[in-house]
Amino acid sequence: MPDAASEIARLRAALAASEARAESAESELAQARAVVSTSEAMIKHLRLEIAKLRREQYGHSSERRARLIDQMELQLEELEAAATEDELAAETAAQSTPVAGFQRRRPVRKPFPEHLPRERVVIEAPSSCACCGSDRIVKMGEDVTETLEVIPRRWKVIQTVREKFTCRHCETISQPPAPFHATPRGWAGPNLLATILFEKFGQHQPLNRQAERYAREGVDLSLSTLADQVGACAAALEPIHALIRDHVLQAERLHGDDTTVPLLVKGGARTARLWTYVRDDRPFAGGAPPAALFYFSRDREMTHPNRHLAGWQGILQADAYGGYNDLYRSDRDPGTVNSALCWSHARRKFFELADIKEKARKRKPDHDISPVALEAVKRIDAIFDIEREINGLDAGSRLEVRQRSRPLVEDLHEWMRSERDTMSKHNPVAKAITYMFKKDRWEAFTRFLDDGRICLTNNAAERALRGVALGRKSWLFAGSERGGDRAAFMYSLIVTAKMNDVDPQAWLADVLARLPEMTASRVPGLLPWNWQPSERSKAA
Repeated sequence: MPDAASEIARLRAALAASEARAESAESELAQARAVVSTSEAMIKHLRLEIAKLRREQYGHSSERRARLIDQMELQLEELEAAATEDELAAETAAQSTPVAGFQRRRPVRKPFPEHLPRERVVIEAPSSCACCGSDRIVKMGEDVTETLEVIPRRWKVIQTVREKFTCRHCETISQPPAPFHATPRGWAGPNLLATILFEKFGQHQPLNRQAERYAREGVDLSLSTLADQVGACAAALEPIHALIRDHVLQAERLHGDDTTVPLLVKGGARTARLWTYVRDDRPFAGGAPPAALFYFSRDREMTHPNRHLAGWQGILQADAYGGYNDLYRSDRDPGTVNSALCWSHARRKFFELADIKEKARKRKPDHDISPVALEAVKRIDAIFDIEREINGLDAGSRLEVRQRSRPLVEDLHEWMRSERDTMSKHNPVAKAITYMFKKDRWEAFTRFLDDGRICLTNNAAERALRGVALGRKSWLFAGSERGGDRAAFMYSLIVTAKMNDVDPQAWLADVLARLPEMTASRVPGLLPWNWQPSERSKAA
């Protein structure tokens, strides 16, 4: 029996030792995972910083650079979350084993903004010494730990009281006049109206989703009630939109582009169009504030650009869409529009044929990469390098520097012509070259060499349409033609505010509050480039 008891004790000791080794191995494994996760997050963070620095220093060296940065930020977000989970798991495992805990190195956090209010929560001080129990203790300092917190949105009802008075002598009743409201029915304040408008058209949140969120916050607002206010705001903001439209159409040079918008029709949806015309004189130091004008149409017929730009003449920077051709006629009334085509569109056709990374991603053989297209991209990039030096200079200085681009453009023209002569017309590279040579396009592509106001690309219009492309995934389609027109109306206001570095929501709230009591002569002071927030807006 003593031998059996001894054997049991020995087995128990061996089992305990084995369990201890297993716990230690698990702890070491958890710490190893934490180290790997932290390293991956750090590597991704550094790669993201390098990509951003290259973008700032060298500009758009790749058509997909902006999309790549967005993808890297999303990956970094996931890696940081995984690293935190693994770190906490390693700390939990280290508590039950003698293995030292893993300490993750974190970037230095920026201090919280000074303008945020501070709420002091003082922990109750001890009444006696924790060591000897004496009550003779004196405060010698304090340690403060700051934690950032958010208070859910607060709703309130403002009661505007107009007291009535009666005269004891003549019995006449006196009362102050009713205040003006942003919208005719006047139940919603300007800040609430601005929130509804900006979330629908600036943040791409349809009214039904807004109504659901408001209901969760304890305020029941129906979809029809919100839609009624959107229509009322569009009518109230018409004077501002008219001034922006006049400002845009006074430009000597415009950027033009369009994008698809699904339109809900009976039996399904059809592809409608949202057009934009952008005035941006900042590249040649023109001095006029930037602005954008949007239009909606059921289709892409050329009658729409003719209607949008009726009575306007100048330089139109756009793609090679044939719908603009009527504007370029020499017998046009009131005058012809000069075409300036976009080199980014032309470069993109060559870039897609020379994109090594894309070919590798699709596992296509190396011989699918066109050396002629690659050479074309290099030659066009040399022209872009010169353009980056003159951004923001006056038109005369830009024109002077561009004389360095002229021989590059001429050499590119001769080289592409000679290369095209050796190819079949069905060759993708030949089609990319023909895109630039078709009809009178080469003259439009090279017009920038004779006018310092012209930009090399049409990126200004594409940036204005970027929000529409993001919003399509949220609002899915325009509910009607009137809805498309209303969306174009609001995009004109919101995008113009953003182009002038103005917070669209704060601007809309202040404009809706001040516009009803403002005379027509003072309305231009509410345009984004002239706007000065009122004291009430600053307080809000």
